[in-house]
Amino acid sequence: MLDVTTARRVLDHALAQGANFADLFVERQLRQSLRTVLDQVEDVQSGLEFGIGVRLVYGHQVLYGYTNQRDAESLCRIVDVLAARDRRDPVSTALAFDFRQPPTQHKVLTPLSEDTALAEKVDFLRRADLSARADDKQISRTIGNILQREQQIEVFNTEGLHTRDTRHYCRVAVTAVAADGQEQATGSDNIGGMLGWEVHAQRDPALLGQEAARQARVNLGAKACPSGRMPVVIGNGFGGVIFHEACGHLLETTSVAKQASVFHDQMGEMIASPVVSAVDDGTIDNAWGSINIDDEGMETQRTQLIKDGRLTSFMVDRLGSEQTGFARTGSGRRESYRYAPASRMRNTFIEAGHDNFEDMIASIDKGIYAASMGGGSVQPGTGEFNFAVTEGYYVEDGKIRYPVKAATLISTGPSVLKEISMVGKDLDLACGMCGSVSGSIPTTVGQPAVKVDDILVGGNA
Repeated sequence: MLDVTTARRVLDHALAQGANFADLFVERQLRQSLRTVLDQVEDVQSGLEFGIGVRLVYGHQVLYGYTNQRDAESLCRIVDVLAARDRRDPVSTALAFDFRQPPTQHKVLTPLSEDTALAEKVDFLRRADLSARADDKQISRTIGNILQREQQIEVFNTEGLHTRDTRHYCRVAVTAVAADGQEQATGSDNIGGMLGWEVHAQRDPALLGQEAARQARVNLGAKACPSGRMPVVIGNGFGGVIFHEACGHLLETTSVAKQASVFHDQMGEMIASPVVSAVDDGTIDNAWGSINIDDEGMETQRTQLIKDGRLTSFMVDRLGSEQTGFARTGSGRRESYRYAPASRMRNTFIEAGHDNFEDMIASIDKGIYAASMGGGSVQPGTGEFNFAVTEGYYVEDGKIRYPVKAATLISTGPSVLKEISMVGKDLDLACGMCGSVSGSIPTTVGQPAVKVDDILVGGNA
């Protein structure tokens, strides 16, 4: 995408301005989105974008700019503007490029650049809608979304790295709205992966619609949730969003290097219950958060974050490695060429344990089963969180009694890790989008069902 001679000229110019290190991130991205309401197409959008990000590093200081132009003069002008803030005498010499093509482990059958399946996508969402509303007057509305994109990247740096990769993403989501008089409730289901349109084979559209409708009906008939401190079983799959938000970000060197994480000085220490092991793995075949290389050109890997309760690794990008001394983990990620890379999660999850879900429920006298989690708020640095339960049930005398609504889980990441006493066998992963300093990126969250012995539950009963 970028001429090698141009890349060499720009990087040599960056070092001539005294930068210790410089790199170029070249991106070409094709996007398509489709939205339906009930069985009608509401919106279809597609687009193509190209750009180049330029990063200069002076010690631990990073200067970043970007352009849509690919000629050497435009790129060198960006270098001049950035270097004007901190121009120094040259201290480094660029190495000759050594092109490396990363192995591709994520097989894609129908990339967006070859996709002619728009009518098929519309039909898929219509079938989901038909299934959600079939013989059910409570389901008043459905919303369907399909997002597909194809991202080509190329990375050059002053250490001689030249590499490129192509990434494919596709995600399908269906939301159902149930209504009874003035009362409304929603439910949703989705599929996704580092795939082309073949992702639709993961789930029959009728099942997507039925699951979204089921959740909506459950929530419509739910009772007010009791509040107070109590044990909670958090369901598998998207239940892992709590670990992602309240703990995962605290293990990125983006926060560790600034000592803005409570875990910054606890490497090797017990930070969780001994039954908890957690991983950030970029290598899972066709998973939503997987990558062949990160956005700094390093091949991805599986990183053991916590093992039997003990902190074993952080997620480390290039700058984070220089600032903390920890080895890079292939975790430098960004939304697009408009952002400098930062340490970010990929597929982050609590590993499967040995407990049965039935035993977790049976161990609760009075508590909550949070079958599905939604969004919430997290305090950076401390991991204090407040998360909504999108499908919850009251548990009494070891049995699930009735659905509850308006439940929230309130605690801190470090606290909840130590309160986990049981970890299930039913590991599942779920798609999400994660926002941070380098933009919004595809990440996978996940966990088996876990029992938290003591957590504050907010409710309005």
